[in-house]
Amino acid sequence: MAIIWDKTITKTLFVGVASLMLFSLAFAGTPEEAAQLKATLTPLGAEKAGNADGTIPAWDGGIDPKTTKPFACGPGKFCDPFESEKPLYSITDKNVDQYADKLTDGVKALIKKHPDTFRVDVYPTHRTASAPQWVYDNTFLNATRAKLVPGQTGEMPQGAVGGIPFPIPHAGIEVMWNNLLHYQGTGYAWKASNYLTAADGVHTLDETHYMRVQMPYFFKESTPEKFDASGFYWLVRTSATAPANHTGQGLVGRNNVNRDKEESYLYLEGQRRTRKLPNSCCDTPVPGIGLTVSFDEVNVWNSRMDRFNWKILGKKEIIIPYNSNKTWMAPKVTDLLGAHNVNPDYIRWELHRVWVVEATLAPGKSHVMHRSLYYVDEDSWMLMMGDRWDGAGNLVRTIWNIPFIAPEIPALWNQTFIAHDLKKDAYVGANVMGELFELHRFPDQIFTGEAMAQESVR
Repeated sequence: MAIIWDKTITKTLFVGVASLMLFSLAFAGTPEEAAQLKATLTPLGAEKAGNADGTIPAWDGGIDPKTTKPFACGPGKFCDPFESEKPLYSITDKNVDQYADKLTDGVKALIKKHPDTFRVDVYPTHRTASAPQWVYDNTFLNATRAKLVPGQTGEMPQGAVGGIPFPIPHAGIEVMWNNLLHYQGTGYAWKASNYLTAADGVHTLDETHYMRVQMPYFFKESTPEKFDASGFYWLVRTSATAPANHTGQGLVGRNNVNRDKEESYLYLEGQRRTRKLPNSCCDTPVPGIGLTVSFDEVNVWNSRMDRFNWKILGKKEIIIPYNSNKTWMAPKVTDLLGAHNVNPDYIRWELHRVWVVEATLAPGKSHVMHRSLYYVDEDSWMLMMGDRWDGAGNLVRTIWNIPFIAPEIPALWNQTFIAHDLKKDAYVGANVMGELFELHRFPDQIFTGEAMAQESVR
C-alpha cells in the first residue's frame, strides 16, 4: 500500500494489479486497520487531527449528549448553537476564482449563473459529528467482519450491523455504502414540505407531509446474521397534508441492501387505492417532489449500485453546508427560498475534509446521467454534495444535503436537500421548513402498503 500526499488532495492508493484489487473487495479489513479507530482515527474512521493551517480543527468528540443541551427552539425545531458567529468570509462572483479549489463544480456554476442572488458564507469549522458509544463499538467490529458480496443490483455489504460498515474504505462503493448506512438515529417523525421553484422564480408547493422514518440496521437487538437475512435498512412513510389536491396521498418506501427486494407503495386519495410502484429506482422521477428529482437523487444519492462504476478520487478539503440549524429558523418559505436559489442568509458553509467519489455509467447500463462526483463528509459519512453530467458532458444537476446538529440523537442529521437543475434554471427544496421533530421507534408493520391503505380508509 502506498500513501501519496499533496497540498490539495489526500489520496489513498492501493497499488496492485487491477484484478487483485477487485478480488480484495470480498474480504473484510484487517485487525491492524481496525486498531487505527482507537488511535489516529475517530471511532467512525475520520482523521482525528486537524489540517496543517488550522482551518479544520482536530476532532474532540463531537456532540456530547451528556453535556450539550437540546437546541429547543419552539415545537420540534433545533435552534442555531452558533447563532453569534459571523462569517469568516463570503465567496461571490468577484472572488470565486480565489477559492476555486475548495468549491464543487456545481457551486461555482451557481455563483456564476446567479451572481446577484447566490453567495457562499463560510463560517468557522466545527467537527460536531458523533454517535452513541454502541455505534462506535459496532463500527469497530464492522471494520473486520464486514465485506462486500456480489448481488444482482451491485455489490452489497454483508456481516455489518449497527455502525459504519467500512470505516477504512478501500473502494468507492464502500464509501457510498457508508453514506447509505450512516447513523441518523433509529427512528423519527417530522413534518416538512417540498417546493419547486421554476426559472421565472415562482414557488409551487408540491407537498407538505408528515414523515415517519425507521432504520432497522441500527436496532440494538439486531445482529449481522439477522440483518443479512432481512436486508431492510431504511423504512419511510409519508402522509400528505397539503396542498388540497395532495391531501391524503401517502408513500411507503422500504430500502434493502439488495435493491431487487426493495418495495415502494403509493396511496392515491382520489382513487382510494394503494398501488405498488413498479420501478422505484435510478432515474425514475419521485412522486411528491414534483417528478423533477429522480429516485437516486433523494438526499443526493439513494439507489442501486450496478448502474455505475465507483472510484475513490481521494480525500479533499471542500467548503460544504454544515451545522446549518439556521436553515430551520427562516420565518416563512419566501424568506428561505429565493427566486433562483436558497437565500444564502440561511445556509451555513464550513471547510471540511471529504471523500471524493466518481461515478461513471457502467458498460451496457442506461441512465440519463453519465458521470457524477460525490462528496462524503469524513466525520459523519453523510453525502453532502453531488454534481451530475449528462451524456453530452454538460453539468446539469447539483444536489446538496443541508445537515443539522441534533444533540437528542446525537448525530449530525439531515433530511433537507436542495436539487438544482442547471439546464432548466429551476430548483427543488425538499423537506424544508421542518417542524414537529420527534424521536420514535415505530411498529414495523406501519411501513407497509396494507397499513397505509387501512389507515387512509379510516
